[in-house]
Amino acid sequence: MQVYFDNSATTKVSRRAADKAYEMMTECFGNPSSLHSMGIKAEDELTAARKSVAKSLGADEREIFFTSGATEANNLALFGTAESRRRTGNKIVTSAIEHSSVIDSCRRLENMGCEVVYLKPGKDGKINESDLKAAIDEKTILVSLMAVNNETGAVQPYNSVKRIIKQNNSPALFHCDCVQAFGKIPIKAEKIGADMLSVTAHKIHGPKGVGAIYIKKGTRIIPQHYGGEQEGKIRPGTQASSLIAAFGCAVQEIDYSAVERVKEIRDYIKAFVEKLDRVFINSPDDALPYILNFSVEGIRSETMMHFLASEGIYVSSGSACAKGKQSHVLEAMGLPKSRVDSALRLSFSKLSTMEEAQYFCEALKNGMQKIVRK
Repeated sequence: MQVYFDNSATTKVSRRAADKAYEMMTECFGNPSSLHSMGIKAEDELTAARKSVAKSLGADEREIFFTSGATEANNLALFGTAESRRRTGNKIVTSAIEHSSVIDSCRRLENMGCEVVYLKPGKDGKINESDLKAAIDEKTILVSLMAVNNETGAVQPYNSVKRIIKQNNSPALFHCDCVQAFGKIPIKAEKIGADMLSVTAHKIHGPKGVGAIYIKKGTRIIPQHYGGEQEGKIRPGTQASSLIAAFGCAVQEIDYSAVERVKEIRDYIKAFVEKLDRVFINSPDDALPYILNFSVEGIRSETMMHFLASEGIYVSSGSACAKGKQSHVLEAMGLPKSRVDSALRLSFSKLSTMEEAQYFCEALKNGMQKIVRK
């Protein structure tokens, strides 16, 4: 049996999305910027995909700009804002548990003269609203806070950011990395008050290599690429029409009702591992059920992952972008090194089943018995 519990890294592409990508590459392969009929047909497909993404976010299609993925979208939000507002101020407020595409961008911006505040989470992995209130001021030009943490599933106070910005009379823009929330819980850009919002296709059963950034009408950021009229000059260059069209299909297949089935699977595994010796849950009780992070203390993550893989089970120790490095998220939560070193992240999708959960639990138990603790 093969069990894939690494959906926060990437998901299986749906048949409909894959078929659409193939159709675009072999039949509707014209350049969307070309003025002949094949180009116009390709442009129509892009427009349909843009409408799908816009509808899912409660946005106008003119506020959606396609990118190569969420990493580029996050970079564009941070660097584009810093450059456009450098006369207003240079302070950026973010968290110590953001995705590396935000953390590393902020470090680069620090080297370029920006002041960056990295808010630390509590033991539950969540940023405290009071810390946001204390950090956001009249010098703040941008607040970048993710909706759901990619390692623990902890839901952040993203719904409160815009209110705090207004209360503190701050000129800050609000950027929200919604990669792990998108397609799992309803996210409406206007409702949460986001000026910019990042999403990607490969977390919702679409292809890798395509994402989008929502930029609220009237929000000015400086493009980071030049050389074309595409995507309103926000992200110029020939669009990856096959990937974008497939992204649109994946969006149309979003199933918010799946969260109930996923919760049953998460709760089953959580209840099982909590009964095991020296196992500690790192995800908060109210985490998004699509992610469960726990530590099998005494057994290194890599060792357990290899054992599980030999049983046909695929999980991770944290963010795939970290490529095996220790989790900066768990460290920021103040967890002891023994728990950080032994952490496993299970991440589910609408395709996950209870049968897979049961198989995983038995394999984990066997692994704990066979692997010598250190």
